[in-house]
Amino acid sequence: MSDLTARLREVGRTRYYDKHPFHVAMHAGTLSKEQLRTWVINRYYYQSIIPIKDAVILSKSAPPALEARASREFRRDWIRRIHDHDDEGGGLDQWHKLAAGVGLDVDEVASLVRVRPAVRFACDAYVSFVREHTLLEAVASSLTEFFAPDIMRARVAAWEKHYPWIDTSVLDYFRNRPEKATRDSGDALAFVLAHAKSPTDEDACVAALETKCSILWAMLDAIAREAP
Repeated sequence: MSDLTARLREVGRTRYYDKHPFHVAMHAGTLSKEQLRTWVINRYYYQSIIPIKDAVILSKSAPPALEARASREFRRDWIRRIHDHDDEGGGLDQWHKLAAGVGLDVDEVASLVRVRPAVRFACDAYVSFVREHTLLEAVASSLTEFFAPDIMRARVAAWEKHYPWIDTSVLDYFRNRPEKATRDSGDALAFVLAHAKSPTDEDACVAALETKCSILWAMLDAIAREAP
């Protein structure tokens, strides 16, 4: 494992949002119905901006960021992420199913009217970060997916164990993410390792991942303050 890979993994070990008290409580089974519903409502906004963020990354891949052939190959691979979320039956549709399963009105969730301002601010900051930084940094910021597979599996087990009022058939998003996150994070890591040519580049990649972790943490801070 390269030094850069080790540094990136260390960011996840120390700063990923699974350490947040609200997330710990979720997996411990101590959240109320309203707290879980508040999380689903607000986390939906993050889900909704993921394909927008990925579209911005695609827009940054044109030469001179990448050589023409490499640019096309990058777009062909990266666009799968948008399809994963926006296609019929994809991630957003699965989140609608989750929202209904926890007793929420899907149209209201999708309207975003109940999303807290601080959650909007955190999520919008992620899109802004991707827009304002280099392609390399934008890709590096996506490497939070490195850490998602085990957490998603643990979430399914925790929800099945602790929240019997939720029909387990609505947990498709969590069940389906590990395979996709493993694929996507592997592709992103390969890109980062191939294009981080200097210590300055490597430091920028680590800082980008730290920023993304801080954004996710801030989002949970806002949700925890709102949750009754």
